[in-house]
Amino acid sequence: MLSKNELKYIQSLCQKKQRQATGMFLVEGPKIVQELLNTHFDVTKVYATEDWDAAGMRDASVLTRVSADELAKISALQTPQQVLAVARQYWPASAPVLNQKITLVLDGIQDPGNLGTIIRIADWFGIQEIVCSPDTVDCYNPKVVQATMGSFLRVHIWYEDLPTFLAKQQMPVLGALLSGQSVYTTQVDKPSLLIIGNESKGIRENILPYVNQPISIPGRGGAESLNAGVATGILISHLLH
Repeated sequence: MLSKNELKYIQSLCQKKQRQATGMFLVEGPKIVQELLNTHFDVTKVYATEDWDAAGMRDASVLTRVSADELAKISALQTPQQVLAVARQYWPASAPVLNQKITLVLDGIQDPGNLGTIIRIADWFGIQEIVCSPDTVDCYNPKVVQATMGSFLRVHIWYEDLPTFLAKQQMPVLGALLSGQSVYTTQVDKPSLLIIGNESKGIRENILPYVNQPISIPGRGGAESLNAGVATGILISHLLH
């Protein structure tokens, strides 16, 4: 049975302020928790109902069995899924190694679902590093973690001052802009950065000077723009073909 303090602590990890203060975050659902348990992440607690199979746990001492009602109280999901884990956030100790064909740079992505989708897309295409502006949504937000479907375990995330970061780079910098060259005719022959801008404002004015290769996705219909996650998937698919 959960104590009131334990209940309050777990619920508080849905808030960015508390995640930053404690360095902890939440992971939910059998699939993602099972993946988490098989990685380098430090899992401090696992709360699970009796129908969750704990056979794959290396350290059973961190497991607490809870009722369905208790799980519902600590879950950030509308429909709780058998198990919730509390783990320590992992941040890469070194700077990103920009030797892949494409490294993603996110300028002010605000929607947790979009960031989670972008991380999942990066994982699908083998992109292991994403550099984010400080105001991009927290990658350990429970909604982001859920939307990655476990891909956050394999993609490294950095939060950097983008003008400072970009000023140091000597590689091509592609930017997703409506006025750019068609991605269908764009060739990427060496390691490059791809900047994806904010969902409503696009790439900010102070970042635009660093873009030396604007690219776009030609449209045929009447939609004003594409969802940031969808646009990222289309761009990467063609740049890495």
